[in-house]
Amino acid sequence: MATQPWPSEWLRGTLTLAVLRVLSDGPTYGYAIANALADAGFGDIKGGTLYPLLSRLETQGLVETEWREGDGGPGRKYFLLSELGLRRYHQQAPLWRAFCQHTSNFIHPNQPHQNPEA
Repeated sequence: MATQPWPSEWLRGTLTLAVLRVLSDGPTYGYAIANALADAGFGDIKGGTLYPLLSRLETQGLVETEWREGDGGPGRKYFLLSELGLRRYHQQAPLWRAFCQHTSNFIHPNQPHQNPEA
């Protein structure tokens, strides 16, 4: 897995949407979510960060869980997006894109601005 390339406060602001994005590909378990995030360049997301987030998403009704038998090992808790979670992901993804563009335009005021809707 990759090391932590980003400031932790940036990850706190993006991790929920990133986890929803991973789960939009289908049900999976926590270790695989952490690996998907690492493969996507988010660095090592520890269980002490990921599992409380997944629990909050479940409490909010955005994620559902189910236990599945393991392949020759213990069972695994799988996480899947609820209908509400999928709607939330589809609502927030374009907002995130616009927010990133707005932030970039603000931080780099002397560069030509791009329209996030383009």
